[in-house]
Amino acid sequence: MDPESQKLLEDTFALEQENNKMLRSMKRSMLWARIMSVLYWVLIIGISVGAFYFLQPYVDQVVKTYGSFSNAIKNFQK
Repeated sequence: MDPESQKLLEDTFALEQENNKMLRSMKRSMLWARIMSVLYWVLIIGISVGAFYFLQPYVDQVVKTYGSFSNAIKNFQK
């Protein structure tokens, strides 16, 4: 193999190695971004469900009070 072809082959190999490192880094970054996105949505949904579970007795009490006021107003109008 002549020296010019050898140099070209070595340069091509170096570029391939650099591209491989960049692609692996990009793939790893995409994986972590996907994991963080899933954790973000799990956290949002978990907080929403937890808040609903925690506030449910208070909401039921407000609905019950509103219903009693509504019945009182209907009885008063009669």
